[in-house]
Formats: sequence, C-alpha cells, structure tokens
Amino acid sequence: MIKKILSSCSVVVLLCLATTASAATVTFAGIAYSGDSKSIPQRFPHSLKLEKSRTAAGLTLNAQLSSALASSKPAHFELNQTGLTSLKGQDQAIVVALLITGETVSAERFGSVAKLLTQVRAQAMFFDFKTMSVLRAYPFSFTHLDVIDHMPGNAEMQARFSTLYYGDQGKPGILNRFVDIVGAATIPEHVPRYLQVGQVKLSDEARAVLPEMLTRNPGDAETWLADLFAENLSSKTGVPLLPYSKGYAIGNVMSMRISDGEVFMLKLPEADYTIALDVPRFRKIKSGESAAGASYIYGAYAHVDIQEPVSGKHYLNADFKNGEVKLVPVTQSSVDDFPAYHDAIKGLFAKLSDNLAGNRTDWLSSATDTSGINKQITSTQELLKSCK
Repeated sequence: MIKKILSSCSVVVLLCLATTASAATVTFAGIAYSGDSKSIPQRFPHSLKLEKSRTAAGLTLNAQLSSALASSKPAHFELNQTGLTSLKGQDQAIVVALLITGETVSAERFGSVAKLLTQVRAQAMFFDFKTMSVLRAYPFSFTHLDVIDHMPGNAEMQARFSTLYYGDQGKPGILNRFVDIVGAATIPEHVPRYLQVGQVKLSDEARAVLPEMLTRNPGDAETWLADLFAENLSSKTGVPLLPYSKGYAIGNVMSMRISDGEVFMLKLPEADYTIALDVPRFRKIKSGESAAGASYIYGAYAHVDIQEPVSGKHYLNADFKNGEVKLVPVTQSSVDDFPAYHDAIKGLFAKLSDNLAGNRTDWLSSATDTSGINKQITSTQELLKSCK
C-alpha cells in the first residue's frame, strides 16, 4: 500500500514538473518609450523627470516595478528578471516591456480657476526577441483631472505624474496596472490571429470641439481615439491588440528605447482583423434648468467597422451613439466642454466593449438602429475569441 501511495505521489510530482517545464518563459525588459529615441525628451519630459528623481533617491522605477512583479506571479507563464543579456544566443525568447506611448498635459484657465489634465498612455508589449516582432500588446492608461485656483508649477506637475505612475485613492497607477495585466496575460501556443485599429476618421465638426493639445500635431486626435477604443476593448474582453500603426509605427516598424538606452526596432505583423472608427460629431443639448443651475446631455457618435481585410467580411458594421449628463451650477461662470465629450465617447467605447465581452445591456438597443445588431455582436465575440 505504501509503495502504491509513493508511486502515485511520484506520478503527481512528475506531472507537476512536466507542467512547469512546458510553461513559457517571458523575460522582463523594463520600462521603455515609444518612437524616435532622439525626440523622447521632448515627448516624455515629465515621465523622464520622475524616473530621474527616483533614480537619484536610490530606487529606480525599474527596480520598483521588478519588485512588484516578483510579488505577483503571472498565471500563464514564468517571468524571468535576469535581463536581456541572458537571452543572447537563444533560439526563441519572448520579452515583455512596459512601453510608455503617450504623455499629455493640459493646463487651462477658466475665470478664477485652472483645469489641469495629466495622462500617461502605455502598453504591456510582448515581442519575440530573436525576430524583433510584436506578438501582442495590452493598452492601458491613467488620467488625472482636477481643478485648482492657480496655474501649476513644476513641483506640482511632478506630483501629478507621480500619481499617474503610483496610483491615487486606491486606484492603481501605471506601474500596478502593468503588473495586473502581466499577471493575467496569455502567450498563445499557436500562431495567433491579430486584431488592430487600422483606420480612424474624425470630421472637421468633431475635431472643432477638441482641445488644442489633441489638434496641435497631425494625427494626435486620431491616435487618441484609437488608443481609447483599444484600451476599452482590451480591458473589457481581455483581447490584445496590435498598436495603432499610424500613431506609433513607420512602415509597420515600431521604434522603442529601453530605459537603459538600448533601442529596438520592432516589426508589426499584418492584422488578420481590422477596426475602422469614424467619429462624425459631438452634440451638447440642454436637458433641464432650475434655480441651482442647468443640466446638459453631451453626446458622442461613432461608426465602428470590424472586418477581415482578406475576405472583406464585416463582423460589426454599425453606427452608435452615447450620451452623458453634466450638471453645471449657476455659480459656475465658465464651462469646459471637453471632459464631458471625453466621457461621452469613452462611455460609448466602454459600453460597446462591455456588450462584446458578453454583458448584454439595454444600452445596446438604444445606442444603435442597425438591424441584426445582436447577430453582429455574437459574430464579433467569436472573432475576439480567436485573437486571445
């Protein structure tokens, strides 16, 4: 009997060892910045200042991120933190980096107050170290918006960026969001199907309501919309997406610089399925008024088309709308409409993604007049499963 028990235990141990041995290994590369390395100081000034201040204090952002990753083991692969030098000469190696893709600052005065918006956009980027090809990416961001009675100075701005990276009031920041995403991310055993936001259109009418920070450079507004949609779809469904190539790549080649100074040129594979977004307009309608103030409905409209380019098959091809209510007290002398428009378009993408994740809501029937929308949603859900 004892021999049988020992034999059974041995089988269990061997099975466990076999499972562990077959698990994929992913190497952590650290924090990286997207785009041309020469322009990184101009595009990410506040993130670099934060990184420099933490290094001067003796605890780098990379060290803090490594520590957080070590205490939160990924569910679907082993994480190697010995560095990229350990991969030299290997036939196959998968690497993950916290890729910072965007940094936004907007400080505007409205009457006696100033509105300060700060945002960092990022991706958990998995790539093949040997072929330098992107395997999958999980986009995410952290935005902080507050109203103060003065224009912010440098120290105050850096405090806001510290909040973006470390979190605020129980809400995880960029570092912990990355840890959470890596913890749940999967590495496909077979060649995956790739999904990507491939085209974004924004009418002149819609562009007119956006702040100067999104219209200053050509393509900024389109990249913002692509990231907003991709982040909501990925976070709701768990599906990775390729980066928006028009925003982050040239000729399907994406440049990124690791924080230790090494530059990688990553190839983006062709997408099996593409997403086209068309935002024709935003609307503001007064919905009520009283002695205390007025309420407005801020509306966003978008056409979403998900298709397979090779066959021309459309899985989702519909117009959607979404409204969010904003109350304006009578004591408020000036109104900044953009945060409400942002909430409206973000709400549209989030609610649509929630339905694509399987959480059917009444919002869907009120958001579109497209016939057969439930069939389209079901068809798109099957597509998304093939991309995980």
